[in-house]
Amino acid sequence: MTAAVPEAVQRRATAVRLAVFDVDGVMTDGRLYYDEAGRELKAFFTQDGLGLKHLMRAGTLVGIITGRDNPIVNHRMAELGITRLVAGCDDKGPALAAMADDAGVELSETAYVGDDLIDVPALERAGLAISVPNAHASALAVAHWVTPRPGGSGAVRDVCDLIMPTGAAG
Repeated sequence: MTAAVPEAVQRRATAVRLAVFDVDGVMTDGRLYYDEAGRELKAFFTQDGLGLKHLMRAGTLVGIITGRDNPIVNHRMAELGITRLVAGCDDKGPALAAMADDAGVELSETAYVGDDLIDVPALERAGLAISVPNAHASALAVAHWVTPRPGGSGAVRDVCDLIMPTGAAG
């Protein structure tokens, strides 16, 4: 990471036991791609995936809460070994609370990464609220930290590296 991380953010990151991510705009660039048959396509950044695998190997739980229900996301999460997945979710605040409860984790021990208005309730509940530089102003306004890189271009890896500051996500 290029920018120094404030000490208060580092403290919050140290407490994280469950990291939860939005998909569109965080794990992807937020654009929707369709082929000529109307099938949706998504592009995921491989460094993000490797960071997530290392984060999970180090003992941090990882979850996904996304507003859209998409088989592409289900496939990618299965590839990564992420089983905590809530898709088609319009109310992400209670979904984050339920995911944390199911995992036996306090909300103060969660990180949530989101980029738009629908993510604000989860960002407000998380112990560490993270957004991306290309996020909507509503998400940026409640974030404790903004990743150096945009969604779909390494933002998830930035989060993994923040939570594992020794570089173990590398």
